[in-house]
Amino acid sequence: MDTDAQLPERDRTPVPDQGPEERSRSARFPDTAARFRFRPLTLLACCVAFVLLLSAFVVQPFLIPSTSMEDTLQVGDRVLVNKLAYRFGGEPRRGDVVVFDGTGSFVHRETEENPVTGLLRGAGAAVGLARPADTDYVKRVIGIGGDRVTCCDKRGRIKVNGEPVTEGYVYPGDTASSVPFDIVVPEGKLWVMGDHRSRSRDSRDHLGEAGGGTVPLDKVIGRADWISWPVDRWTGLDRPPAFSRVPAPAGVHG
Repeated sequence: MDTDAQLPERDRTPVPDQGPEERSRSARFPDTAARFRFRPLTLLACCVAFVLLLSAFVVQPFLIPSTSMEDTLQVGDRVLVNKLAYRFGGEPRRGDVVVFDGTGSFVHRETEENPVTGLLRGAGAAVGLARPADTDYVKRVIGIGGDRVTCCDKRGRIKVNGEPVTEGYVYPGDTASSVPFDIVVPEGKLWVMGDHRSRSRDSRDHLGEAGGGTVPLDKVIGRADWISWPVDRWTGLDRPPAFSRVPAPAGVHG
């Protein structure tokens, strides 16, 4: 008996060849995987670009490097500087804490910095991780254009346009100023001082220099609105009521 005849016939058809569509689909898998691997880097680059743009045009973290604004601001605090505060017609007001470029007012010499070091420092400063540039300062606005600012009355208070100002933010134990002065702030300029008066180099220290220690409005980087770090110091930097009774400068009518 032919036993082979009783067995079912084997399917000798070769494995069908993949069509062009199948081969094309398979070939795309490596490309997709490669794109997926690089996506986190792209996302990281986009995040960094977004943070830098935000810091450049909207709000910038600013590391406090000195004691000149104690107790309001302490060394190591990070404040958020609102760069839009004065961009659309607004101007600094008495009592505002501002960050400004002191070139031409507080700094009258060229500063030299290694380009690579400067780039790294600038990137770190943009996100509040490094000291700001040596020409950047944070102070409180005491007088605006047209104001007459004098020191001091019989009780040791600064007067603005003849009105004594009780400065509750001044560092405990400090006087309003150990240096007497009497200045009319030019239009378009600011008279600024630190809250820790005995530790602050501010407008008073530059009276005999070009500009008389006043800061041009176009050098103001922004208004410090918030302490964002450390966490236990989270707070807003509201404008104090100390200047609420100061009259408008002479010749200015509201």
